[in-house]
Amino acid sequence: MATPNATLPTRGDEPVPAAYRLQSVERALDALELLAAAGPEGMTLTDLTARLGVSKSTAFALLHTLITRGYVADSGARLSRRYRLGMTLAKLGDVAAEQSPLVSVAMPVLQSVTDRTGLTTRLVVPDGPFAVVAGRVDAPGTVRFASYLGKREYPHCTSAGKALLAALPPDQARAMAIEAGMPVRTSRTITDPDALMRDLELSAARGFTIDDEEDSDGVFCVGAAVYDRTGNCVAAISGTGLKLNRPSWRMDELGVVVRDAADTITAALGGARSGRA
Repeated sequence: MATPNATLPTRGDEPVPAAYRLQSVERALDALELLAAAGPEGMTLTDLTARLGVSKSTAFALLHTLITRGYVADSGARLSRRYRLGMTLAKLGDVAAEQSPLVSVAMPVLQSVTDRTGLTTRLVVPDGPFAVVAGRVDAPGTVRFASYLGKREYPHCTSAGKALLAALPPDQARAMAIEAGMPVRTSRTITDPDALMRDLELSAARGFTIDDEEDSDGVFCVGAAVYDRTGNCVAAISGTGLKLNRPSWRMDELGVVVRDAADTITAALGGARSGRA
């Protein structure tokens, strides 16, 4: 058990004393994050118990408390019963998005880029070394790109992730990419840190990044960083579409559109972008 004077790191500005952290609440949040990572198939009680490191009775009580409040849903019977996220979380997610100044400022801009270009647009925010999707606008048509809200993405192979890296000092960007891992996603994925740093240097100079089938075959993305009034990169936006026979100059054109949109969001947050070649 942690002592009252112990502190644990948090995502806020200050560490929170361990004495103020409730284990039962943290277990509930851990369970929700595990179910989110499990996807549509969900998890069995046995799987969740093992991942949480608690007894089956504790996990069962925790799940059914969450089910009662709508945070978890279940289906199946007995040993085949599986647990998934409930719709209450979707309602809270909508409210959280509405209350976020960044999201409320960015979404109309993303919509305008989608209307103008026909690209699916996204807003991502940094979460440690990863990029997390915080908002999206789907392009018209039947093609849908797998990018749900809350999804964590590798920064080395996505345009928005690379935009977050390009906004950092080179040494820090390299360290972040290595910390996240640089797995092969396609035959075009950049997996060498030196090659990635050269790509980020070019991206920083032109003000936008390109994912040219680096994360998914047949798909390209262009991205750009968003800054706040202190000059810190707080987010990135991207536009995603099918590569088809799209020439590189057309991707550059779309990159400029996304870059200008990111600058619009930056200005709305009180920031200013400078030093672009």
